This record gives sequence, structure tokens and C-alpha cells, in this order.
Amino acid sequence: MESPSRSLVKAIFWNLIGLLMMSLVGLFFTGSLTLGGTMAVLNSAIGFVTYLAYERFWAKVTWGRHD
Repeated sequence: MESPSRSLVKAIFWNLIGLLMMSLVGLFFTGSLTLGGTMAVLNSAIGFVTYLAYERFWAKVTWGRHD
């Protein structure tokens, strides 16, 4: 089973990758660094919380695990 701190670190790194990608997409589609960055931050905040909850949920599911 994964520890909560490992799930948190994984979520942070995944979120940083998503923040960078979404910033670039937002900049490309809006032409505005401010608007693109705002979209990226909102997306990252929502994605971070969702991913962390998802990871913790699956950490408790024993189906498919072999010890």
C-alpha cells in the first residue's frame, strides 16, 4: 500500500506537469499569458484535489493486488 505522503508527492509532480501543459494550451488558444495562466491554475487546483482523492481511494482497494 502507498503511504499518504507518497500519494501527495506524486500528485504534486503530476500537477506541475499539467500546469505547464495547460499554460501552454491556454496561451496558444487565448494569446494571453494572464488568461492562459489563470485557466491553468484553476485546472491544476481542481485536478490536484481530484487526483489525490483518486489515488487514496485506489490505495484502499485490494482487488488485483498480489503481495
